[in-house]
Amino acid sequence: MYKRIRDLREDKDLNQTQIAGMLGMSQTGYSKYETGENDVPTEVLIKLADFYNVSIDYILNRTDNPKFNK
Repeated sequence: MYKRIRDLREDKDLNQTQIAGMLGMSQTGYSKYETGENDVPTEVLIKLADFYNVSIDYILNRTDNPKFNK
């Protein structure tokens, strides 16, 4: 999961500070999500999935399909 959220961010050419600002947190706090030092709370997973327009299952590496199952 941690590599996937980093890859999603990098694919959009965004830095950690920009994503942290969108989430209303510090860059340091967000960095700990990408390194796996801290678990990503459910509400943050939802915000990231919505922001990147991918499913939570994709972020959690449960699927390689970023699209929502309909």
